[in-house]
Amino acid sequence: MKFLISPAKTLDLTSTPSIDTFSLPELLDESKELIDTIKPYSPADIASLMKLSDKLATLNVSRYQEWQKEHTRDNSRPAIYTFMGDVYTGLDAYSLNESDMKYAQKSLRILSGLYGLLKPLDLMQAYRLEMGTSLKNDRGSNLYQFWGDIIVDKINETLKEGELLVNLASNEYFKAVNKKKLTSPLISPNFLDEKNGKFKVISFYAKKARGLMARYLIENRCETLEELKAFDLAGYRYDPQQSTKDTPVFIRPESAEPKK
Repeated sequence: MKFLISPAKTLDLTSTPSIDTFSLPELLDESKELIDTIKPYSPADIASLMKLSDKLATLNVSRYQEWQKEHTRDNSRPAIYTFMGDVYTGLDAYSLNESDMKYAQKSLRILSGLYGLLKPLDLMQAYRLEMGTSLKNDRGSNLYQFWGDIIVDKINETLKEGELLVNLASNEYFKAVNKKKLTSPLISPNFLDEKNGKFKVISFYAKKARGLMARYLIENRCETLEELKAFDLAGYRYDPQQSTKDTPVFIRPESAEPKK
């Protein structure tokens, strides 16, 4: 089983990774091409393109200028210990042991606007480039056109025949994967929370739940859909009535354990 998650806007650039091993991104030529495309942009250009404050735009312009194709432990950090946010709160990478991380390195992939596809321990440098950004480039008018089939081809390289691919990424990021070219069955879990008697997707909780499921799949070395359906962290449970073959639905009643 392989599974995909989104990156995050918020970055941790200071803490010490709990595991001192790393790997290198496989699409650095493409990353450099994007950096070279965006480097000439001024803070005002970036603020307009990404709808950022002047302060954030200035910060990220300096990041583009400082970005280097050669990634080392001096100028980069492993992705799984760098991205923050709701998904990564659920995943809680710092508490995964060495055996878990070894499994994650084989099974988990992080979609990225700049790096395309990252393994958990791939080194990355600080950046802001969301997949939905309309950045004109030599291959088109946005990042979806830039990446084309590059990401799906990389994913297919990792998949054994018949191996499940679980999509725990946001729509913005999974749109960069050409589903028609996938060589394996695709499973897209959905997480619903009860509010005022009705079950619905609540973004904050759904993001955290995706991270929780990624952690569950890692810790339990899940390989089948039946094993995935047993996910029960933080009060969620599989709901066969609302589920379909490719979209297992997990619900959490308001009476479930306290939401943090």
